Amino acid sequence: MRVTITVNGERREADDVWEGESLLYVLRERMGLSGSKNACEQGECGSCTVYLDDVTCCACLVAAGQADGRRVDTVEGLNQHGSEGELHPVQQAFVEAGAVQCGFCTPGLLVATHDLLARDPDPDDSEIREALAGNLCRCTGYEKIIDAVRLAAERLR
Repeated sequence: MRVTITVNGERREADDVWEGESLLYVLRERMGLSGSKNACEQGECGSCTVYLDDVTCCACLVAAGQADGRRVDTVEGLNQHGSEGELHPVQQAFVEAGAVQCGFCTPGLLVATHDLLARDPDPDDSEIREALAGNLCRCTGYEKIIDAVRLAAERLR
């Protein structure tokens, strides 16, 4: 089957998509968008978090056909309205706070943080922890990630 998806504001097509193929596979392997990571393939780690019509989801759990005709925004699209080559404030905060280590969890954490701060520009630590609960990180111990979210929130207010 052919799927047509608006990805990061651009209409994209993928041909010969089989019924069980995930949105994550289509994004990474067919569309060359490798930002969302393939870690657990069970929706447990959050590394593949994307927006599907403005709602975050794990792309590994969405069949590609379910995304046909819909809008998907990935970590690559976070800075659509910024200057080219410039990081989104959430991305910059993660770099400056040292919240990026191996980087495997980072794309999902960035999307989840972006979503949180769009809904709540001044979250407290418990709200940050709740919003990021579906994203697993094995390197940082989470404190630097929480520091990054606080820093991004401050800069975006």
